Amino acid sequence: MSTRADLPTIAGLEELTRLVTGRRGLYVRWSLGPAHDLPHARSTDDLTGLRLPGLSASSLDLEAWWGERPAKIWVARRLYDYCHLPRLKDPRTRPWLLHGRETARGPDNEPLVTDVEPLGWISDRVTTEARAIITEQPGRWGTLARDATPR
Repeated sequence: MSTRADLPTIAGLEELTRLVTGRRGLYVRWSLGPAHDLPHARSTDDLTGLRLPGLSASSLDLEAWWGERPAKIWVARRLYDYCHLPRLKDPRTRPWLLHGRETARGPDNEPLVTDVEPLGWISDRVTTEARAIITEQPGRWGTLARDATPR
């Protein structure tokens, strides 16, 4: 089982984007990491306490409707959506990249993933780059934090 020390670190948004465009079935999960998650490989619904049939994660697969738009913006947005989690859940919460199989959808319509293969930690630099790209976009956007004030 992988621990923080033995997983590689994805150092830049360009590197992560190359991985995402080269392989389908990649997800980002914000948590304490694979060593914490994989022994149970199930998430818990915060509202009800119900154990879910997989780990909640965000798909990084580009959708067909995205068209020819830059993949880097897609990946940045997918990271930015949940960058509030370390503040809301636990300051040790970090994003990590995984390959897996979607088995169901959770109560917030998030993918629930099984057959998880941890691929690497996503560095703080990547999330900083993602935040910068999203804040440069012309539209109004905020994270998916329910209690966050949109910019």
